[in-house]
Amino acid sequence: MSTELNRDAHAHLVRVEPSALLREVQRLRTENAQLVHALESRVVIEQAKGVLRERYRLSTEAAFELLRHAARSNRMKIHALAGKVVSSSETPAEFSRVLPPSAPARTH
Repeated sequence: MSTELNRDAHAHLVRVEPSALLREVQRLRTENAQLVHALESRVVIEQAKGVLRERYRLSTEAAFELLRHAARSNRMKIHALAGKVVSSSETPAEFSRVLPPSAPARTH
């Protein structure tokens, strides 16, 4: 009876070639790394939006549009520009193309 239970417990298992398992593990590792990178980028973008909101008294949407516009105007990836925003108490020079000269920035 125990042999019968053992067979039933493993009935759902399928034989898979080790090379297929290795490919799947590598695919999952790659996907995991991409998701981690995307999450880290998103965190920096959210932080930059907060900084721009505070500096220029903008809504969340307007802060994102400003960041997006400045990144496009300078042919930069948005997360790269966001990193510059959060790492400095001054607004990066890349924003000079998109901000009006009289934009009142508050520095920290």
